[in-house]
Amino acid sequence: MSDVTIDQLSELAKGNRKIINNLYINVFPKIKSYVMKNNGYSEDAEDVFQKVLIQVIARYKNKPFEIKSTLDGFLYVAASNLWKRELNKRKREVTNDKVIELLSEEDDMVMASLEQEKWELFQEKLNDISENCKALLKLFFKKVPYKEIVVQLGYKTDNVVRQRIFNCKSQLTKAIQNDARFNEFN
Repeated sequence: MSDVTIDQLSELAKGNRKIINNLYINVFPKIKSYVMKNNGYSEDAEDVFQKVLIQVIARYKNKPFEIKSTLDGFLYVAASNLWKRELNKRKREVTNDKVIELLSEEDDMVMASLEQEKWELFQEKLNDISENCKALLKLFFKKVPYKEIVVQLGYKTDNVVRQRIFNCKSQLTKAIQNDARFNEFN
């Protein structure tokens, strides 16, 4: 990670208005576009963006961390994860006739932060496995049909792809479970 990103995180945690304004100018429009393309409104995007900023600041103040990508990309991924979570929560609220115990705002932020940490661990371990497995799993996670994977990666049959995916998923799972952070999540 570059020193610029480290400095940005530190300054963001201190409440530096210049950094925050810069993020609103450069990152918020992308998050707004994502939210609006995914059944949201401008107000929803504002809420998500503010929650993500609060989440990152609180997490950094609690335990400083590094970002492997850019701050902009990190915030975008965190916002998209938070918005997906919000959509799932809304879906449950609308379709369920029973009384639902809603999480407090603080609990919700803790859960979002935990999910972000899990996502980061997953991404880190995905990058640690072989290039072949990484390419294969990325196609698998994008739900690319096996026949297309055979063609793209040059395997002989669908069965070979299935076996290879199973082996790669096992390697990834083992790498995640062997990381000390994994036990902190459970």
